[in-house]
Amino acid sequence: MRTNIVLDDALVKKAMQYSRTKTKRDAVHAALEEYVASRERSQRILEFFGSDVIDPAYDHKATRAGEAS
Repeated sequence: MRTNIVLDDALVKKAMQYSRTKTKRDAVHAALEEYVASRERSQRILEFFGSDVIDPAYDHKATRAGEAS
């Protein structure tokens, strides 16, 4: 799909450096792929809430303090 958009040049430059892409198009494509993957991971994590995967009695604060068995 062809789309014309105005992008922040400094932000695109940083994205190109981080993604090691050579074109703006490739940088935008990489950013979109990462965004979608992140949202999909978040959705899968949310599906665990209310399931039996996480013990309701699990005390994350005790674990951080080294008190969990």
